Amino acid sequence: MFKQLIILILLLNSVFATNWKLEILRVFDIVQSNYVNKDIGDRELTYGSIRGMLQSLNDPYSRFLEPEKYTEMKVNLDGNFYGVGIHIGMKDNQLTVISPIFDTPADQAGIKSMDKIVSINNETTEKMSLEEAVSKIRGPKGSEVILGIKREGEPNNLSIPIVRDRINIKSVDKVQIISENIGYVRLITFESREETNELGNAIKQLKKKGMQKLILDLRNNGGGLLSNARSTASLFMDNGYVVFTVDRNGNKDGILLEKRLKIWDGPLLILMNGASASASEILAGAVRDNKRGTLVGTTTFGKASVQNIIPLGDGSAVLLTIAKYLTPNGDNIHEVGLKPDIEVQIPSSDIEAIKSHTYEYSIQTDYQINRAIEIIKDL
Repeated sequence: MFKQLIILILLLNSVFATNWKLEILRVFDIVQSNYVNKDIGDRELTYGSIRGMLQSLNDPYSRFLEPEKYTEMKVNLDGNFYGVGIHIGMKDNQLTVISPIFDTPADQAGIKSMDKIVSINNETTEKMSLEEAVSKIRGPKGSEVILGIKREGEPNNLSIPIVRDRINIKSVDKVQIISENIGYVRLITFESREETNELGNAIKQLKKKGMQKLILDLRNNGGGLLSNARSTASLFMDNGYVVFTVDRNGNKDGILLEKRLKIWDGPLLILMNGASASASEILAGAVRDNKRGTLVGTTTFGKASVQNIIPLGDGSAVLLTIAKYLTPNGDNIHEVGLKPDIEVQIPSSDIEAIKSHTYEYSIQTDYQINRAIEIIKDL
């Protein structure tokens, strides 16, 4: 009876106009009734339909999460999961490493920011969605994935095997006084729910050691939660906007700084580069537009879209882009990036040294940090 009613509605509807939602139901019924393989179930057809809808948006950040992937995402927010440890996105229609997470298998294997991933286990990524790539890169602890990498300056593509492991995300890496009374904190990610607390504790620790000026290093920080960007910005200022979001109808919504979180009002310098993305750019934009600090380094990645997680009834979810964001001054940096107040490029001689097998990194040999020290001394 229900099927007859649907068919009647479809026939009546076709006289006047095409009802696209009913067309989906019609094709669903046709496949169920006629497809040669009877083993295809409702779940497979439904999930395939959802994926197709999202892929038609041509938005690499809108994707479907099956129940196990949605559960995995929620675990990620608690600070640990299995994988290789990289932030990836689409840049110039190519699957691109935004940044490897510090001290993870990808970082240890030599994956670098702005590497183009051309294959995963010898399968080309040319027409692969971001969702597919993430799914193929992740896997059980101890298993291996081979990434084909196209790297600027390398004549041939690289083949880099990586053994998956537990990724324990810590937000803060280095916390130290690096020159006289200048404090330095490297912020790795905004993904963990504990990020703001970790950064706040680091700043308090440096204040006890006599810090009078702060360098916050956001280089290679691929971003994370918008809420973390807001609370982190509120550690440095308590009046004004963090960011504006603009929805599909052009409605503009300002996100204000949180009150009573500020713990540092001294000179602030943000160090950033082309692998600083998403929440990193929100923080840097808020610091710049509220005239709270100085941005030093190179232009950021340019990811300025807001995603919302919409849970579905069976435990799956849709991750959907619902808005674009603008800096407090109204700048749209999506696919453009945020320019620094003072540009500091890494010298070509240092780049060549970094490529060598004998190079050992230290803060003392980091040209951009040393320039940042010189700059903040005059602030």
